[in-house]
Amino acid sequence: MIDSRIIQEMKLIVGTDNVATDRQDLLCYGYDATQMEFLPDAVVHPASPEEIAAILKLANAERFPVFPRGAGSGFTGGALPKGGGIVLVVTRLNRILRIDTENLVAEVEPGVVTEQFQQEVEKLGLFYPPDPASLKFSTLGGNVAENAGGPRCVKYGVTRDFVMGLEVVLPTGEIIRTGGETYKGVVGYDLTRLLCGSEGTLGVITKIIFKLLPLPEAKKTMLTIFDSIDGAAKAVSTIIGNKIIPTTLEFMDHATLQCVEKRFNLGIPAEGRAVLLIEVDGDRDLIEKQAARIQDLIRPLGLVECKIARDAAESEALWKVRRLVSPSLRDVNPDKFNEDIVVPRSKVPDVIRVIDKIRQKYDIPIVNFGHAGDGNIHVNVMIDKAIPGQEEKAHRAIGEIFQAALDLNGTMSGEHGVGLAKQPYIHLELKPAQVAAMKAVKKALDPNNILNPGKMFPA
Repeated sequence: MIDSRIIQEMKLIVGTDNVATDRQDLLCYGYDATQMEFLPDAVVHPASPEEIAAILKLANAERFPVFPRGAGSGFTGGALPKGGGIVLVVTRLNRILRIDTENLVAEVEPGVVTEQFQQEVEKLGLFYPPDPASLKFSTLGGNVAENAGGPRCVKYGVTRDFVMGLEVVLPTGEIIRTGGETYKGVVGYDLTRLLCGSEGTLGVITKIIFKLLPLPEAKKTMLTIFDSIDGAAKAVSTIIGNKIIPTTLEFMDHATLQCVEKRFNLGIPAEGRAVLLIEVDGDRDLIEKQAARIQDLIRPLGLVECKIARDAAESEALWKVRRLVSPSLRDVNPDKFNEDIVVPRSKVPDVIRVIDKIRQKYDIPIVNFGHAGDGNIHVNVMIDKAIPGQEEKAHRAIGEIFQAALDLNGTMSGEHGVGLAKQPYIHLELKPAQVAAMKAVKKALDPNNILNPGKMFPA
């Protein structure tokens, strides 16, 4: 428990109205998109890098933990205050500082909502591609901390591929800048890349310099339904093997289709066993040719139906199938463990078959969908925690799912990170020497283990 003297000092730093200690306020910052909850001792809302630096210097002097937080949309508990301490909410730092249309860069604060940023740059004919599913409410600082992805990764890459520079408050309170506004720069270690995906354990991001692209002229959306998972997976490799890189290649398995069709009655053919939602963007004439070519390539692969959007409204209607997946899952069971394994594209059918065996072994529903273009499958283990033994079975199943991905030269997380949720399984992927090297970096930057302690690595 943090005593009242420290609370008073924090109020002097950020203002009385920006420190919360009432239980009802604390409850709002004790959970995220996981099903875990931990109550902080206080919640602090700073408005500048200098205020964050002062809080962290106080934390080092008084030895209390600080947990950075954006919108709290993470799926692994990365922002949760396990063990108590201070939740440092950066959403007051929410300005788009500038958009440079000559050099195609933008400078923003971490509390800017992802979709808001995308909309603002698109007004100027520019494009910021990373599009996590949480883009309507997730913040850019959280996107950087988790190295967020999304459907457009297959063509454009993930968040770190667009981060050129950062302003960061180190765990000990020093303010530094990494990278910059140039596309080249090799002076010293690449701290920018190190901080992307570090899950708030190595610093608090206070400014971000993003690379931007010209906004594509047009896009074309196609909903393709196959009679087998193998056909859909073969379609992915065939399209890319023929030198077409779609913007998105979203995958949904038969269990996913059943969930959506049962609840929303979208008219998905009964023989459909897998769906690919394919989108291409770029020059208008080029994407028309690419869409026609894609149809020719995938027709022999068990294609049951192909719907092509003629305009933005029809495109949105096709995307509806994908967007209705999450609300449909609760009809299966009330509690969900959402994992995000990645395997090489060609191995997607193999890992789906292994997951199906795991489903049968533990007799619990498992629903799979995700980004087939980069082999990133969201594996949803659906249980009812009210039934004794279900949660234990789910955790055993998850361990086997992670191992299956690793056996196929994959990874147990492509987007969500480690946080608390994947911590018990990290030994499956990282050798002791790797973990030791990462802990050494953490120790060097955070000698008192102040910033987001207890995350990523098992104690």
